[in-house]
Amino acid sequence: MSDEDPELLALPADETSVSISSPESGESLEIDGETQALEWHAPILVRIDENTTIPHLLARRVQRSARRPLIARKLEMGDTWQNMTAAEFYEDVQATAAGLIGLGLEQGDALAIMSRTRYEWTLLDYASWCAGLLPVPIYETSSGEQIEYIIQDANVRAVITETVTQRELAESACRRLGRSDITLLSLDAEAMQTIRDAGVTIPRTMVAQRTQALTTDDLATIVYTSGTTGRPKGTEITHGNFTELALNAHAWMPEVAMGKDSRLLLFLPLAHVFARFLQVFQLSGEGILGHTPDTKNLLPDLATFRPSYLLVVPRVLEKIYNSADAKAGRGGKQKIFRWAANVAVQYSQALETPEGPSRRLKMQHAAASHLVYSKIIQLVGGNARFIISGGAPLSTRLAHFYTGLGLPLLEGYGLTETVGPLSVNTPRLSKIGTVGPPLPPLSVRISDEGEILIQGPSVFRGYHNNPEATAASFTEDGWFKTGDLGSLDRDGYVRITGRAKDIIVTAGGKNVAPASLEDPLRGHPLISQVVVVGDKRPFISALITLDAEMLQLWLKNHGLPPMSIGEAATNIEVLSALERAVDRANEHVSRAESIRKIRVLTTDFTEANGLLTPSLKVKRKAVLERYADVIDDIYGGPVQNG
Repeated sequence: MSDEDPELLALPADETSVSISSPESGESLEIDGETQALEWHAPILVRIDENTTIPHLLARRVQRSARRPLIARKLEMGDTWQNMTAAEFYEDVQATAAGLIGLGLEQGDALAIMSRTRYEWTLLDYASWCAGLLPVPIYETSSGEQIEYIIQDANVRAVITETVTQRELAESACRRLGRSDITLLSLDAEAMQTIRDAGVTIPRTMVAQRTQALTTDDLATIVYTSGTTGRPKGTEITHGNFTELALNAHAWMPEVAMGKDSRLLLFLPLAHVFARFLQVFQLSGEGILGHTPDTKNLLPDLATFRPSYLLVVPRVLEKIYNSADAKAGRGGKQKIFRWAANVAVQYSQALETPEGPSRRLKMQHAAASHLVYSKIIQLVGGNARFIISGGAPLSTRLAHFYTGLGLPLLEGYGLTETVGPLSVNTPRLSKIGTVGPPLPPLSVRISDEGEILIQGPSVFRGYHNNPEATAASFTEDGWFKTGDLGSLDRDGYVRITGRAKDIIVTAGGKNVAPASLEDPLRGHPLISQVVVVGDKRPFISALITLDAEMLQLWLKNHGLPPMSIGEAATNIEVLSALERAVDRANEHVSRAESIRKIRVLTTDFTEANGLLTPSLKVKRKAVLERYADVIDDIYGGPVQNG
C-alpha cells in the first residue's frame, strides 16, 4: 500500500466539484454617513454531492496521506505526544464501527456519548458515522433529569460514559424510563475493549455497506442546546451541514488547517457543536489533532503540543491576561507589564491606520516583545500563528492586546443551529469589534427589527420532535432567526449588538443592550460574572460575582490581607476598584445606559447551582429569579405596575 493510495473504501473520482465565485452583497443603506449592508451572500467555493458525508472526508484524507500523522495522543506518563497516522486511525475507526454493529446497533440508531474531550470521543464519533449510527452528545456535567430527557427524546439505544459514576446515572435514567434494552458501557471499565471484541466476527464489508448507504441528507448528530431559556431543544444536524461548511471553510481559509504543519489542540467540550465541527474540520484538512481532557493541564499541554492555532472562548483569554498581570506583582514588574500591554494595544490600533505604527512605536514594541510578549507567546506553545475566539463577545481592548503582542486574534460568531461557526474574521482582513464576514456558503440579512437572519447549507434541519419550535425559528421565506441583534458593514462584516430577548427597556423607555456593559466588565481581574439589570426600572444596575482564584492575588498585590468572598463583597477597597471598572465601562455608553449601582454577590454562577449552562453561558432568567429580592432592594421595592 503506497502512502498516497491506500487500499480503502472505494470512492467516486469526482466526488467534489469546485466552483469559485465572488460575493454578492444585497441592498445597502447609508446611516450617519456610513454605508451599511442589509444583506450579504458569501461565495460558494466548493459544491458537494450527496456522497460527501463525514466518513467520506475521512477516507479522502487517508487516501491523500495514509502514513502522515493525523492524531497526536499524549502518553500517560510524561509530556510526550505519540503520533497516530491516518491509516492507523482509520483502522481503529473501522474496528470500532464493526464493534458497534456487533453490539446489535442498527443503521440510524442513536448512541449517546458522555465524556470529557478525549481521543475516545473522536474515535466513537467517527466509528458511529461509519456504522451509520447517530452519535448524540451528553455533557459530562449533566444531571440525571437531563440525561433521562435526552435518552427519551433521541430514543437512544446505547450510552457510553467516561466514568462508572456517569454510567450509574445513565442506568438510573433508563430504569425511570422503563428501558432495559439500552447498552450501557463506561470508558473506565473497558468499554472500548468490549466494543472491539463485539466486532471480531463482523465483516468489514458490513461497515462499508453502512457507510456507503449514508447521504448528506442523513442526520449526523442531534445536539441539545444549552437551555438558557428553558428545556433544551434537540438540534438536528446532517452530514451535509458538516461537510459543506468544512470544505468551504478550507477553501476560504486554507492557512488554518490545510498545511501539513497545522496543529489543533482540542480542549473545548466535544458535547458542544463547535468542538464537534472543529474535529471534522481539522481531520478533513492536512494537519494533526490532539486532545486535552482536563483544562487544569491546559498550559502544560499547550507548551508541549505547540498548536499552530488556538480556538478559545473569551474567558480563557481574560484569564491569561489577568493572570499575567497579577503574577507581575507590584512595583516595577507590574509597571513594565502594563506599559507593554498599552504598547500592544496602541500597536494593533496603529496597524489599522493607513500610516501604520510610527518609528517610535515600533521601537517600543520591539522592547516590549523582548521583555513581555515572548513569554506570553511561549505560554501557548510558541507556535501559534493566530487565535480564533468565539462563544461570547470579547472586549476590543483584549483583541488589540493579543493582536499587538503577535497573536492576531480573529473573533467569530456562531450557533448550535449553524454547526458552530457562522462568521469569522480572516487572517487576511480582521476588523476588531466585528465577528467577521459570513463563512461560505452562508448568507446574512438584517431584519427590519435589527435581528440577524441567516440562510445556507450549514443551517440545521430543524428541532427534533418539535415542529412548532422549528416553524417559529424561521421566517416565512426560509431565513433562520438567530435571536441576535446586529448590523452588516459595507464589506459584509457582522457586528453583534446583543440578544433580542435580553434587551432591557428602562422606565424611561431607553433600550439597553446588556452585553455592551457586561463584556468590558468581565475583563477585570476581580470579576467572574456580570448581569446587568434595570428592566422597567428608573436606571441600570449590575449584579457582580467575584473570581475566587484571582481575588487572593489581587489582594496581595494591593497590600491587603487574605479575605473570603463574603468579606471582599463589602470591603471598601474592593468595592472602589469595582466602581472604577464600572466608570470605565460607562465611558462607552450614554448616561441613560450607564450603570448607576452595583451589588456584589457572595456566590458565583455555576452549572451546579443552575445559573450557568454547560457551555458557561449565564442563565439570565434564572439569575433574575434567584436574586429578585436583591434587585428589588437596589431599587427600593418591586416594579410598580400601572
